[in-house]
Order: sequence, then structure tokens, then C-alpha cells
Amino acid sequence: MSEISGRTTIWRRDVTAPLRAFMRTESGSAGVLVAAIAAALVWANVDPAGYERVWGTEFALRVGGWELADDLRTWVNSGLMTLFFLVVGLEARREFDLGDLRDRRRFVLPLAAGLAGMVIPVAIYLGVNHGGPGAEGWGVAMSTDTALALGLLALVGRGVPEQARVFLLTVFVVDDLAALLIIAVAYSEHIALMPLLLAVAVFGLLLALRALGVRRGAVYAPFCILLWYFMLRSGVDPVVSGLAIGLTATAYTPARGALEAASGMFKLFREQPTAELARSASLGLTQTLSPNDRLQRMYHPWSSFLIVPFFGLANAGIPIDGPFLVRAFTSPITLGVLAGYVLGKPIAVAGTAWLVTRLSGRRVRPAAGWAAVLGSGTIAGIGFTVSLLIASLAFTGDDLAEAKLGVLAAAVLASLATWVVYRVTAMLPKPRRARALLGDAEVLVDLIPPVDVTVDHVRGAAGASVTVVEYGDFQCPYCGQAEPVVRELLADTDLRYVWRHLPLTDVHPQAQLAAEAAEAAAAQGAFWPMHDLLLDHQDELKPTDLVGYAERLGLDRQRFHEDLIHHVHAARIAQDLESADLSGVSGTPTFFINGRRHYGAYDIATLTEAVKEARIRAIIGTSTASPPGDRSAR
Repeated sequence: MSEISGRTTIWRRDVTAPLRAFMRTESGSAGVLVAAIAAALVWANVDPAGYERVWGTEFALRVGGWELADDLRTWVNSGLMTLFFLVVGLEARREFDLGDLRDRRRFVLPLAAGLAGMVIPVAIYLGVNHGGPGAEGWGVAMSTDTALALGLLALVGRGVPEQARVFLLTVFVVDDLAALLIIAVAYSEHIALMPLLLAVAVFGLLLALRALGVRRGAVYAPFCILLWYFMLRSGVDPVVSGLAIGLTATAYTPARGALEAASGMFKLFREQPTAELARSASLGLTQTLSPNDRLQRMYHPWSSFLIVPFFGLANAGIPIDGPFLVRAFTSPITLGVLAGYVLGKPIAVAGTAWLVTRLSGRRVRPAAGWAAVLGSGTIAGIGFTVSLLIASLAFTGDDLAEAKLGVLAAAVLASLATWVVYRVTAMLPKPRRARALLGDAEVLVDLIPPVDVTVDHVRGAAGASVTVVEYGDFQCPYCGQAEPVVRELLADTDLRYVWRHLPLTDVHPQAQLAAEAAEAAAAQGAFWPMHDLLLDHQDELKPTDLVGYAERLGLDRQRFHEDLIHHVHAARIAQDLESADLSGVSGTPTFFINGRRHYGAYDIATLTEAVKEARIRAIIGTSTASPPGDRSAR
């Protein structure tokens, strides 16, 4: 029996695809945020009075005798930023439901690194500001800005492995959650008990609605607004309400059964296009997505590309001149923020990872290599969103300007330090560089069950270091498009390929019988020739066509025909369908490379790069495949 080693967890959900989408959005928005920061600095120095006048403009909501009024900057910081922290809460919940944190033991290291990454910078800040008036702003030096850090990491840390970004994002999630709790506890004044109790009651109603299975956003919206309002009136920063709502939104991927039901609704609409059936089909499609996914898709782009840059424009503007710079860079506030971020963050993240790895006897260690962990620590020195939010709560006047300058200067130095880490890593010999970036931690394997050459259809070198598994449908046009790429991959003598059936019968009515035809051919030792014929003739899969292919391959026509009529091999197809469900596969083609699911494009360049990384991991011992035989010889 052949296995792809590594810890296997039963997957019923899509994991990495939404994470990559999250990181792409965060990285893509970094340029917009940097532009907003630059615009704020220019505006504040060209027309400082105008800058303050605009953001100090009062806006009010009035309904009868009820009024809610505040300046524009506060509406941005406590209103719009609630949606930003909603997205943070959504991503935290998604990581617990779907990401690496579904294995709760994997939360130990990022939890420790995240907390240390706050405690050590705060300790450094307090050491610099001991006994001074700046001590009350200790919270400014603790939180990393997810969007800006991921975006700048993409620029200065080229070649950073996916595992490093996942590790970094997990640390950021811990960082953001703790920072929000600190804002709620340490930077909220004059807490009013009755509004706070009302907020708790409304939050309880939201949980009850979720428990009852209510999925319509329109039902939740009034309660979410009430929760925000009561939090505001309680004296606790209302952005905490966004985080709480996000944490309640469960995450899961569409099940194959739910997708088939949605497909059935669409077919009914196609046969009878009425408004009622259109509504049912639309609702059915929407309900296949988890609440977490729907909210992420709705709010994440707005948060990253509009709300956070708008926050930067409102808060990053500080008048800068020679005397101010001299004063600021000798100020304990600026120096404390700088030292906390630029020194404290990398010491905390890398030091904690090393300490946890050592104390656990390497049973708990980072999923990335030490260069990637150190780079995560240096880039974590970029603070902006939460830092400026806390600065605006803790300081005013010159003290606030000095804190802002410290945050901005720390971002520049942290980016430079990260560039140095990855530049030095790139100069290492290839084997050492691979280990430094990828590490040797045991990886979670997504494929269930592992490849078994006594059951699976395997093509390629028996002792290959890389195994590519495809879940496919012979009638699926995308599988047809992928087939030339697969054949080109098979020119690699250190690669083997496995086909597993996933006929999508709700959209491809001939796919099931075609899969059975392939198995009927396999029973006569000709699976791969039949596999190739079927994918080359996807528009010709009627029973007569299938029998004709059997004759062309010189198979026993009568036996083949009997196998199809009596569905002799349907159970074999069902076995692959069960493995697809366990592996979280609901569409075709879906590829697994050395047991880990491949997301994104399946062109030759992308798949070749993924195979190359898998081979490096196999060489350094993090993912191996050692097949004792090969069914393709049949």
C-alpha cells in the first residue's frame, strides 16, 4: 500500500482557497492604503488647518428628538472601522473552522507568538516611557496592521512560501483579537452598565437567530445596528461589536449534495422561467455558501479598498517640519513605538517560535522555516490601523503626532528589515534556502484516503517523489482542458499521476456511464487507453460510442457491454465519490499534489511550480511518497 505521509485530517471543507483570496485582497489593497497615507501627509503639510477642519466636521443623525452626532473622524474610526473588525472576526472564525487551526494544537504556537508579539513590544515601550506622560499610550506599540504587512511582504519578500503567509496571518488574527479586547477594557472610559447589558442581550438574540437557522441578512441587520449603538452608548468602543458579529459567522464549504440541489432548482427554472422559481434558484445558490463566506465576499473588498484607506486618510496626516522631527525623534513616545515594533516584534515572534519548539521537543513547531518565521517577525513591525486607533484614544496634540510618526517610521524600518532577511536567505545554497523557507514541520494532508496502488489507477514512475491526484469527470470540459497539461507533466520521470472519479451527474448526464466504461476497460487491463479516448471524445459518450471505443481497443465487447448494462463497476465509482467527500472535493478538476490540495490555475506553469515545491518538501523530508508498485502496468 502506498501512502502520502503526513498528518491527515478529515476534510469536508475548502480551506486554502478562501485564505488565498483573503491574502490577495489584503495584499492588493496595500498600495491603496500607502497612497492614502501619502495623501494624508501631503494634505496635512500643505493645508494643516483645512485637513483638521474637514475631519472635524460634525455629522449628525436625527430622528424626531433622538440625535447621534460626532465629527467625521470619529464616524470613520468608530463607525466604518466596525466593518473592518467584522472582517477580522470573520477571518478568525474561518481559520478555526476551516484553516490550520481546525487542528487546535496548531493554535498553540501562533497564540504564543501573537501574545508575546504584543507583550514584549509593550514592555519595551513602557521601559522607554517609564514614569513619563507617554506611558498611558502603551497600546500603540502592540498591534500589527494585517493589510499593510501582507501587502508589503508581497513586495519585499518575493519567494515567500505560502506556509509563511499562513503562519503570519494566524499570528495577526491573535494580535487583532487581543488588541480589540484591550481597546474594550483599557481604552474605554465611563462605561455605562445599562447600555452594555442591552448590547449583551442583542448579541444573545443574534446567537439565537443563528441557532434557529435564520440565514437572511435583512433579519440580522437591525440587530447588528442596535448592537453597535448600545456599545457606543456604553462607552466601550463600538468596533468591538464588529469583531463579535464576525466570530459568530460559521464557515464551511458547499457540500456536494447542496450543490446538486441548487443545480436541480436551476433546471426547474430553465424548464419554467417564472419569478417564483427564479427566486428559489437564487436563494438555493446563495444558501450553499456559508454565512462567513457570504459576509467575507460582501465586506472584505469594501473594508480593504475603501474603509481602511479612508481611515488612513483621516488619521495619518501630521504636519512635519525640522523642529518637529528633532523633537519627535528624541521623544520617548516616538522612540518607544519604534523600539517596540522594530525590535520587539521580531524578538517576540522568532523567540517564541524557537522557545515553543524547544520546550515541546519539536512536537510543536512552525509550519514554515526559520527564515520565514524571522521574516514574519520583522514584517509584524508594521502597525497602522489599530495603532492609530489607540493613539487617537490615548493622546492628543503633539503627543498624538509623535505617536503617529513612530508608527509610520516603524513601518518603513520593518519593511527594510524584512527585505534584508529574504535577501540574505536568497543568497544561501539551494538546499539550505529551501529548508530555511519551508522548514521540516509535518504537514496536514488533505487527501483521504491516501493513494493505494492496489485500488487507485496510477500512471508514471513507481518510485516518484511527487504524486498528482486528479478528481475528474469525463464529460467535464475543464477536465478536457486540463488533460494536455497533465500529459505534459507526465514527461517528468519523477512524477506519478492518479485519476479518481467524480462524475457530476446533475450537470453531466453521461459522466457516470463514462466512468463505469473506464472501470469496465480497467477490468480488462486497459484503463488508461480508455481514459485517454474518453477525454479526447467528450462530446461522444453515448452507450454506442462507449462500446465502439471498447472495440477500437480490442476489448471483449460482450463482457464490456454486460458490465455497462448491469452497472458492475458502480460501486467502484461510489468509492471514489466517498473519498471526494472526505477530501472536501465538490467540483472538477480538483488536484492534490503529495496529498495537499492544489488551488488556483491548472496551467502548465502553475502546476509545474507546485510540483517543484512538493519535490523540495519531499527532499527535505516534510512530505514523501514511497509507492511499492504501480497499477498502470496492468
